[in-house]
Amino acid sequence: MNATTPLPPGFYGLGIAPKLLDILGKGGYKEPTPIQQKSIPIAIEGQDLIGVAQTGTGKTLAFCIPMIQRLAQVKGNGLVILPTRELAIQADEVYQEIGKSIGLRTAVLIGGASQHVQKMQLKKKPHVIVATPGRLNDMIQQKAVSLRDVRILVLDEADRMLDMGFLPQITRILETVPKDRQTMLFSATMPDSILKIAGKHMKLPVQVEIARPGTMAEGITQELFIIAKDAKPRLLDRILGENRGSVLVFTRTKHGAKKVARLVRQMSHTSAEIHANRSLAQRRDALDGFKSGKYRVLVATDVASRGIDVKGIEIVINYDLPDNPEDYVHRIGRTARAGLAGRAISFATPDQRRDIRDIERLIRKQLPVSKQPDLPAARPMMREERGDRSFKPRGGRDHDSGRSRSTGRGTPRGSSRGSSPRRPSGSGSRSKPFRRPSGSGSRKPRVHY
Repeated sequence: MNATTPLPPGFYGLGIAPKLLDILGKGGYKEPTPIQQKSIPIAIEGQDLIGVAQTGTGKTLAFCIPMIQRLAQVKGNGLVILPTRELAIQADEVYQEIGKSIGLRTAVLIGGASQHVQKMQLKKKPHVIVATPGRLNDMIQQKAVSLRDVRILVLDEADRMLDMGFLPQITRILETVPKDRQTMLFSATMPDSILKIAGKHMKLPVQVEIARPGTMAEGITQELFIIAKDAKPRLLDRILGENRGSVLVFTRTKHGAKKVARLVRQMSHTSAEIHANRSLAQRRDALDGFKSGKYRVLVATDVASRGIDVKGIEIVINYDLPDNPEDYVHRIGRTARAGLAGRAISFATPDQRRDIRDIERLIRKQLPVSKQPDLPAARPMMREERGDRSFKPRGGRDHDSGRSRSTGRGTPRGSSRGSSPRRPSGSGSRSKPFRRPSGSGSRKPRVHY
């Protein structure tokens, strides 16, 4: 074949084995995405690879196909590291889809799931281990898993793992796996910290860049509403009432996600929440229910901005703007997937002009500001948005801000922070202990639960 002869359509010409081509055809994979087109031939040759592409571009298949094919040629195992449980589960689903018919065995090591079940999977000698950094390090310390036979290592969503503080765990993993291996690193952005990892732990990697950081999927229509914080629930009510498709809502904190999910249910829409405080079973139920239509609205924090691979999400709503501009791109990348159209609607308060400018600088585009529509009346149950204290946790720690909400054990609701508990009348001076008067008809002291 000379240089002018066109390649056959689809996945032909990328060096993929005939058996895997047949599996791809039966699975409905017709055309490779750009990251797959450029990455698969390099990875199949065994070269180290750095792939930079936006979310939702098919990176999982870009490393899954080469890994399965090369494991049939070299003796050893494959290891895939991802930042979240959802991403790990979804990656394993791809491996199962492609490799089940040829006898591929996998093990998924993630937090929130039974270690006993995971150890049983490891005893079956899996060809591929899919893991999150924390649980994998736990298994290494327990000597429940050995990485001495790893020949192919994949770090997926590497920038997100570093953002989540996993650098120490990743470093220990990189120091544990054999030096004689192939390493593939995929990321949506390429900060200096990732370049340092590549320079220290990779061998002359080939870099494939599909789109610069901040590039969004085509087909996304963006809108921005400048709105007061206490009017956000009413605007959300209006948007959900005017649209009938599936909606993904992002909040900044876990407490915010719980609160918004409750608000949505009060608006008579089915909803679920997904964030770090939810158990693995709860998160899977929320995600599976969102995919199946059981829940129309899914409310999530940024822990899920790259972990939700659901086709057909019509609207992504940034109920709260993200803490950093890159997360804006990852959030809205959940819609307009697989060539479909989608909408991204953001709520911003008047004091967030700087955050808006940071997002616009990253995406190199001005966000169109929409005029605030007539809002419906506040629903009676929306008490917490009007400052009702009864919805706030009493005692314990606010897991979103790290500040304690406790006002002292037994403090009546409404007491100021740090004030002494109210003493029943007749208790005397502070130094004297309170004794309940004896006899019938005496008033019992108030007990606070």
